[in-house]
Amino acid sequence: MSLVLPLLAAAVGTSPVTEAPVLHPAISEKVVSWAALGRPDTLTDDRATDFAPLAAWIAEKKATGAPAHLVFVCTHNSRRSHMAQLWAQAAAVHKGLDQVRAWSGGTEATAFNPRAVQALKSHGMWVVDTGETKGDGNPVYNTKLGPKLPGIKGFSKTYDDPFNPQQGFAAVMVCSEADRSCPFVAGADIRVSIPYVDPKASDGTPDEEATYARKSSEIGHEMTWLMGEVAKRL
Repeated sequence: MSLVLPLLAAAVGTSPVTEAPVLHPAISEKVVSWAALGRPDTLTDDRATDFAPLAAWIAEKKATGAPAHLVFVCTHNSRRSHMAQLWAQAAAVHKGLDQVRAWSGGTEATAFNPRAVQALKSHGMWVVDTGETKGDGNPVYNTKLGPKLPGIKGFSKTYDDPFNPQQGFAAVMVCSEADRSCPFVAGADIRVSIPYVDPKASDGTPDEEATYARKSSEIGHEMTWLMGEVAKRL
């Protein structure tokens, strides 16, 4: 049985799923379309090179049958890290990389930004506010990637929160500020920097919705490409 399913179940307190994982049609359509496009235009040669150690690490874990825990880190764990976590998990399911388990965290905890939530929902993610909170103004969401896949609990937390893996993970820095403030991530096997521009700059402007949607697509396309690179190494 694949490892990702019991791992996902353990994270949200559900029973392991034994059926083959299938993405929701809207999510699958996005991932398939990105895969067909190949390497994203956002990936310069230098940026693609930055992804290479991560692809190799994931492939090595897959080859040995060990889980590949990816912890996506940005400053507030509110936008880019959640987008990267969920698109990486969706792309891994699509590619059959059942050892991959994606997480997220920040250098401080704030809240999963509702603009990021809406952008993900517009691209087919089933993201629901559970009514639970992790402190004032920090709601807990449940995301369903597929009808037979267990939900993924999402809330803002520090990268070293007990909810996240503490040892043997890949620390993926998705913002420049977190990259600078965390030159060393305790417990990580590997630390990779692939920063994204923060869509926060558009908050409160007429371009807000379009900016967040573009960021979700940018991250989703790059995560799809990453998992395709992993598959090539197997």
